[in-house]
Amino acid sequence: MSINPHNLVLPRPGDPPSLAKPPIPGPLESTFTSIFGTLLPPAQYLTTPHGKAAYYTMLPYPPVQTANRILFIHGVQTPALGMLPLATALHTSFPATEFVLVDLWGHGLSDTPILPHNATLFHGLLDALLDHLNWPSVHLVGFSFGASLTAGYAASRPSRVQSFALVAPAGLIRSTSFTAEEQKLLQSGSDEDAARKWVFRFLEGGELVVPQDWRERVEKGEFVAEAVREWQMQEHAGHVGSVVAIVRDGGVMDNHDCFVRAVGTGIPALVVLGEKDDVCSEQEVRDLGFKDVFVVPQAGHGVVRERVPEVAGFISDFWGNLDIEKQKIR
Repeated sequence: MSINPHNLVLPRPGDPPSLAKPPIPGPLESTFTSIFGTLLPPAQYLTTPHGKAAYYTMLPYPPVQTANRILFIHGVQTPALGMLPLATALHTSFPATEFVLVDLWGHGLSDTPILPHNATLFHGLLDALLDHLNWPSVHLVGFSFGASLTAGYAASRPSRVQSFALVAPAGLIRSTSFTAEEQKLLQSGSDEDAARKWVFRFLEGGELVVPQDWRERVEKGEFVAEAVREWQMQEHAGHVGSVVAIVRDGGVMDNHDCFVRAVGTGIPALVVLGEKDDVCSEQEVRDLGFKDVFVVPQAGHGVVRERVPEVAGFISDFWGNLDIEKQKIR
């Protein structure tokens, strides 16, 4: 299936049904590891009716049959690898817990379904993954768009969520804060080329700039988010279309109700954000009903990678208070 990644426009919710089309395959693992190395555990895959998705398992040590379970859900653009620094820090503190990171649709090594990229599609992927792993319930850690998905998942499937931690949550931007021209670009039938350019400028805060020394940094085992994002745009034929569709329909904006309903479940919850994050503020999060909210000074939206010790510390304390490694598996 030949796809021009810069012309792909995915269906929108409410579009007239069309003939089913096969998903756009994700890249091969070897094409990724040949550039970025093997920082992640070997990819594993689950096959769903919508496509094949990649996930990565950090096993408990020493091996135990009653290990608790954590699932990390990344944001838009940056795949599972972007959550690895935080996951590694936390796994050191909670070695008897099994961690899994997943590449969401259109990211990393996962396919891109030719379907509307609303929250329902991604919640279905989380359902399929938990079923595949035989995990009846899980502790969730979501970053940015992944935090918006996490809130919606907890709100709609409370029996499957034991706790959830939100890091720099997206979902609280109001689409009405954009200009009329920008709002038009978010609608169907707009100038799709202009819409793609605007979405990526919005996400990047301007044009994507990959550090010149990224190869040297990668060789040292460092994660360089900009280089990974550029790689996906070049090597994953469904990535660009998926990103645009997520921004339009995935819950990156106007998702306040899901957060309120997630709080209403009573599931233990934590929010960590950067003081200078322009995606959400402490007051906004508290106004939604969250009580355990922690702010990392002088940090922005990239707090999940830029300030790993602080973020890991807050989550460690949260899990420690829950005593997750002694909790009964359910």
